[in-house]
Amino acid sequence: MQKENQTYNVAPADRLAGVSEYYFSKKLKEVAQMNAEGKDVISLGIGSPDMPPSEETVQTLCNEAQNPDGHGYQPYVGIPELRKSFAAWYQKWYNVELNPATEIQPLIGSKEGILHVTLAFVNPGEQVLVPNPGYPTYTSLSKILGAEIVNYNLKEDAGWMPDFDELEKTDMSRVKLMWTNYPNMPTGANATMEMYERLVDFARRKNIIIVNDNPYSFILNNHPLSILSVPGAKECCIEFNSMSKSHNMPGWRIGMLASNAQFVQWILKVKSNIDSGMFRAMQLAAAKALEADAEWYESNNRNYRNRRHLAGEIMKTLGCSYDENQVGMFLWGKIPDTYTHVEELTERILHEARVFITPGFIFGSNGARYIRISLCCKDAKLAEALERIRKAV
Repeated sequence: MQKENQTYNVAPADRLAGVSEYYFSKKLKEVAQMNAEGKDVISLGIGSPDMPPSEETVQTLCNEAQNPDGHGYQPYVGIPELRKSFAAWYQKWYNVELNPATEIQPLIGSKEGILHVTLAFVNPGEQVLVPNPGYPTYTSLSKILGAEIVNYNLKEDAGWMPDFDELEKTDMSRVKLMWTNYPNMPTGANATMEMYERLVDFARRKNIIIVNDNPYSFILNNHPLSILSVPGAKECCIEFNSMSKSHNMPGWRIGMLASNAQFVQWILKVKSNIDSGMFRAMQLAAAKALEADAEWYESNNRNYRNRRHLAGEIMKTLGCSYDENQVGMFLWGKIPDTYTHVEELTERILHEARVFITPGFIFGSNGARYIRISLCCKDAKLAEALERIRKAV
């Protein structure tokens, strides 16, 4: 009979040695425990939109879910209606023409797309360029898949834009991909056509692929831009987009990527061996969401503007400085010199004011003296967070 306390000599795969559990996965467990103890923590951490999609989107989901023939497996390439809606959306808002049959791949969220693209293009031991600060998943997934990380600097005095002089001096002989993310998370720096043009030129000359992650371009941003609007960009660029942020659908897990037909086909070869097509009713509802007019986006942004003001008051109360021109659903601020380490501030606010704010070091060493406040919180809760912090400091 097997002993109940018997231990087995089993070890995890070596690839886990280079990564840790996602910061928010760990920290939100701590916050949940504090809440279970009755401490009522206000979370200003993750960027999970708390507003609903459009009524038409939800109604389409409900109606289509009633179809008895709509519950089977769906195409790996996504249904034609969704691909056509993504193409029309790109044409309307970014002035980018995409072939819906060959140049668009719907995704179960763009985060999953990071896995597919890396598997499709990067061999173990090859290098990827990752921004510092940047989205942690660019680094962790690359490490899990055996790629070597080469960080490139984003700095406040350069407007959080790539330093092209520094990049030109970088050995690119083993680099396959360069991850970019504009409007930028976590810094809120907006894209410019000049930067996109320089990135495309750089990719062509260095024979690498730019992967631009573009989920924030409709949040507090009057002029959405796409790197694919640069002539010839499709030859060397892939762009992600997501309905999580722009259409208040984070739990739906619907994103997309766009590029040339060959790149899309290679990515599909990976994706079709990993996951399957999304529920048909969700895809049809997403297609409806993409038909939103300018007023829908503006009504969304009116809420974010109110919250942005409150987040700015929190920054001022904490003595943090920030750029008023930021876009996106976060506010990024620099902590006062009186703190040796950012967690001196964020842990104090968590335990004394019961407000969770993200420390910038999780995005890279260049974020070590910054904090990030999410705007995905009701106005009343943000106002309460401000009052708690005022009392604590």
